[in-house]
Amino acid sequence: MGHDHSHHHSNKNLKVAFFLNLAFTIIEVFAGFYVNSMAIIADAIHDMGDSLSLGTSWYLQNKSNKAANKKYSYGYRRFSLFGALINCVVLIAGGIYAIIETIDRFINPEMPDAKGMMWFAFLGISVNGYAAWKLSTGKSMNEKVVSWHLIEDVLGWVAILIVAIILQFKEIAYLDPTLSVLITLYILWNSIKKLKETLFIFLQGKPKEINKDEIINEILAVKGVVSAHDTHIWSLDGEHHVFTTHVKVGKLNDFNELKFLKSKIKEILAQHHFEHYTIETDLDDENCEFDSEL
Repeated sequence: MGHDHSHHHSNKNLKVAFFLNLAFTIIEVFAGFYVNSMAIIADAIHDMGDSLSLGTSWYLQNKSNKAANKKYSYGYRRFSLFGALINCVVLIAGGIYAIIETIDRFINPEMPDAKGMMWFAFLGISVNGYAAWKLSTGKSMNEKVVSWHLIEDVLGWVAILIVAIILQFKEIAYLDPTLSVLITLYILWNSIKKLKETLFIFLQGKPKEINKDEIINEILAVKGVVSAHDTHIWSLDGEHHVFTTHVKVGKLNDFNELKFLKSKIKEILAQHHFEHYTIETDLDDENCEFDSEL
């Protein structure tokens, strides 16, 4: 019952943050053109990515709890990778567009509406600050990650506010496009980094926090285990991992010894918190076609 309440609360928080951020992004696009600020337009692209992240997180918070079925034998965890991939592509495309538009602003400098820019910065700090606070009370990983992302948005709006205040006292036409470039480069840097991480998981790369040799050595230390081979470790979504291996066992007196051996290996794998694991046991007089590891 407590889990259901926590899950419902998490969905509600993500839902509120998503619609709040989406509405603000739409307003921000029009406002950026209205006050003639490339910095606000660049941040609008960033917020569009945030809206995608929030929407994906909200959707997957429901989707990920669906049990495995005949169609998706591992469940729905991997859907989050697809959402992350879409998010990265949109942010990178938007960032390139913002850079192209900003180059023209350097060639033909224009002054933004500093006062309008300042008031909109106050609104940006308020909206993103509220959404970040709303999610900071959550318990799920989705909420925590998105909350930190929104805090970064608040800091971006603080930078826009500072520039807007300076422009009211001194007309420096290059200040706004310069801030736009800095915001966009920050977005591109993080988006490309996230894209690489997402593709690494898509290609079933071994999770970096998992020490394969350490796990194999723990398995080899189990009495009766002769060797381990054809070991594979990959991740469903970057958080929930899968482990498979073949274990060659020595001569056994009865099946109870095999059951005990397998239970000890399962205890080892349980300590590493794998979402799924499969152990194939090969008897001492059995040849395995996958036994190619030295």
